[in-house]
Amino acid sequence: MQRKRSELLMPAGNLRKLKLAILYGADAVYLGTPDMSLRTKSEFSLEDVIEGVEFCHQHGRRAYLTLNLFSHNKDIPKLDEYIQTVRKVKPDGLIIADPGVFQYVREHAPELPLHISTQANICSWLSVKFWEAQGAELVVLAREVSYPELVEIREKCPDIKLEAFVHGAMCMTYSGRCLLSNFMAERGANQGNCANSCRWNYGLKLRLKDGTREEIRITEENADLFEFLLEEGCRPGELMPIEEDDRGSYILNSRDLCIMPKLDEYLKIGVDSLKVEGRGKSEYYCAIVARAYRMAIDDYYEDPENWDPKPYMRELEAVGNRGYTLAFHEGRLSNYSHDYEHTASLAQWEYAGVVREVTDEAFLVEVKNKLVAGEVLEFVSPIARETVLLRVYDFHNAENGKRTEVVQGSTKTVIRLPFTLFDHEDIDDLKARFPVYSVMRKERALTAEQWNRIRFDKLTQGLEISGKDNPKAYERRRDALVESIGDDVEERRFKTNRVGTEGCCGKGCNGCLIFWQDAQYAKAREVLLQRKQGAQLSRAEAKSLKTVPILT
Repeated sequence: MQRKRSELLMPAGNLRKLKLAILYGADAVYLGTPDMSLRTKSEFSLEDVIEGVEFCHQHGRRAYLTLNLFSHNKDIPKLDEYIQTVRKVKPDGLIIADPGVFQYVREHAPELPLHISTQANICSWLSVKFWEAQGAELVVLAREVSYPELVEIREKCPDIKLEAFVHGAMCMTYSGRCLLSNFMAERGANQGNCANSCRWNYGLKLRLKDGTREEIRITEENADLFEFLLEEGCRPGELMPIEEDDRGSYILNSRDLCIMPKLDEYLKIGVDSLKVEGRGKSEYYCAIVARAYRMAIDDYYEDPENWDPKPYMRELEAVGNRGYTLAFHEGRLSNYSHDYEHTASLAQWEYAGVVREVTDEAFLVEVKNKLVAGEVLEFVSPIARETVLLRVYDFHNAENGKRTEVVQGSTKTVIRLPFTLFDHEDIDDLKARFPVYSVMRKERALTAEQWNRIRFDKLTQGLEISGKDNPKAYERRRDALVESIGDDVEERRFKTNRVGTEGCCGKGCNGCLIFWQDAQYAKAREVLLQRKQGAQLSRAEAKSLKTVPILT
């Protein structure tokens, strides 16, 4: 059978995230209320759900509602009200995991298309056929399904829609069937209240026979006296070291899933829905990830033979992540899938702001992270691929008219960016390309430890994708990371050069007469004239252009 194009399915944790996901390219979103949808932190009320579904339909997109909790007796009385409300909204699908809930919905709202959640742990074509026989329209395959298994499932189940995860956080256990959270925090992971116990920092303690507890302090003087080993019952004699630094150990922590390097394989066999995880992630995440996958999918269908994941991976690197992994794509996890050094998400860029209003003369922008005079804002369009750079030397408060050189992100300040600042852009085109909800990003200053972690993560991802081992490079990058962790230095630097010298303010060159007229900056001018407004010299370029003592 001829299959339709694969849809891009994005998460929506609240109404604004839903709108950003749709505007930045999602074909569909999934959402739900906190009491019934495996996300107790969901910010959707039933009224928001109604507005969100209507927004999707107005834009010709689809909305799937989540009802994928494992039900307890206390949940059953809520079902009737939920179903009666939901059926009025007319969603494009209802995502369910519990067989009892599935049967209940089929009996009480047979017109609703039913999708089977990843919580149902569907890993074989036999399970797919079971749910197809029950009347399911689509099944979400477990993250543990390898690509060869996916190919076989597609061949044996041609008449039901298949959905597969392509991006987002990974559980350390079997598709969310986790009991750690229940045991350690009394928060039910399978009812939407996971405490993320697998990402906690675990330390090693010593309890003496008299009941007192001591912390084992490993120093340079005694480090050679200790070695901690783990032995599995099924593999006696095979001792695995447990390593811990001053911050503890992240022994269960997984890197984030990213199938982008292999996305063409999923599109080739006709996976109906490509799912991104992250209802708890930021609105910036919703926008940038949707944009990256939208471009990748469209470009594949335009020219599959020459499709290359690299430009889209650069976009995904602009979003906080724990390092990327292909996870179970090849059938089993590699040692590159886990991250024992750190658990926080990290990126070289951060959310700078979002367009709140477009007036006749200016953008009104809500600031999301601290802005300092001289920083470059990168406007990321939900319509066009080309971004726009703008260096801003001071900030005009849209509410009180005051000008300042620093804006704090936590204040929800709205700044005014007049179109006169965009001297390289056609104003009508600029307004069309950056409507309300357009996001901006900026470079983020990182510590030496964070830069080493990014390099280490990129190396491990490259090794995993290539299937090759490079022990020396791996050890070198890992050791550099461990050493910088031990140094505990908080000094931060940007990726691009920003240090000024005598005669240069160090903030940039937009409108700077010294830069544009002085002979010593001739080489830099030649470089910058080929670039768009607000572009900066990299650190390497600033170093190589010996006559150029500034960053632009």
